[in-house]
Amino acid sequence: MTMPVMLFAAGKGTRMKTLTQDRPKPMIPVAGRPLLDHALEIVDGADVGPSVINIHYLPEVIRAHLADRDILFSDETDALLETGGGLRKALPLLGHGPVVTMNTDAAWQGPNPIAALQKAWQPEMEALLLLAPKASAHGHLSAGDFKIDKTGRLHRAPEMIYTGVQIIKPAVLSEIAEPAFSMNVAWDIIAQRGGLFGVVYDGQWCDVGQPSSIPIAAAMRDV
Repeated sequence: MTMPVMLFAAGKGTRMKTLTQDRPKPMIPVAGRPLLDHALEIVDGADVGPSVINIHYLPEVIRAHLADRDILFSDETDALLETGGGLRKALPLLGHGPVVTMNTDAAWQGPNPIAALQKAWQPEMEALLLLAPKASAHGHLSAGDFKIDKTGRLHRAPEMIYTGVQIIKPAVLSEIAEPAFSMNVAWDIIAQRGGLFGVVYDGQWCDVGQPSSIPIAAAMRDV
């Protein structure tokens, strides 16, 4: 099933310190290519379309880099809306069916993560998150996000780590009043009614959220 994809690229990347003084975080190079290009490689290998990317900090850098690609832009230069608000603003470009969302600050080694989600997606799900066991998650500093029960549903617990890729039915976003909000708000609403599911990624994942993660990610991509 072909689904639209939303790439999150609007954040300021403050944890990257001086690396984001003159470029947005998705343009930081890893293994000789911008993080954004690594994400787009995954998008190109999956059954998705159209592709939408949100922009806020130094948006002209991303626009110029993607000038030759068929990608739509959701402009958040007036106000940063976080992941949930950003997805809601982009819905006119994405449609109102299930949508893939993907962070652009990660490195992957293994199966295509979007394809893995699409294979596991079922119509009764409201959201399906791709998770990594701690042993397969690199460069990540938090204790963990969720546990998966026997039915595949997710519950908050410091066990599995969310990798930044999901499929979600965006109707839930209309239930949230705030203009700017995290996807966590939507997930909590969905989880309360039993619609939040997870699947474990069969590969290695690196969260490139701080400078110390860059060499780890580069080593994974050089294999």
